[in-house]
Amino acid sequence: MEASSEWRFNIAQATEAQWAEGLRRIFDYRDLGVKAATNGDFVAHVIRANGKREEDAVALWHIHECSFQMVYVLNGWAQFEYEGEGVRTIKKGDCINQRPMIKHREVAYSEDFEVLEIVSPADFKTVVVDAP
Repeated sequence: MEASSEWRFNIAQATEAQWAEGLRRIFDYRDLGVKAATNGDFVAHVIRANGKREEDAVALWHIHECSFQMVYVLNGWAQFEYEGEGVRTIKKGDCINQRPMIKHREVAYSEDFEVLEIVSPADFKTVVVDAP
């Protein structure tokens, strides 16, 4: 994919960070402005555990309908189970290039879990699927 001449310059200042509810109620999300700057070609956000503990559909086996997904762990740890890859523990400093459409589910995460996630396209769908 070539960078579009329609993309805009963007800086997301930490001092102006706004946290909101997102895909999952157990996490808070900080939009980094990439979705607007790339006209929806990508989204980048920081996701952090907020202390709520409840089950949701994303804890079940699911896929993300996207062409790119990268997760970099900023703090804490989490365990995910991936189709064909088994249970993997990711911790601070680890990075995952999660191939498109891979079936996966969350197993556990620490109270201080925080990640940077970059996905394309920005408006990707999450779909619950049968276990592999």
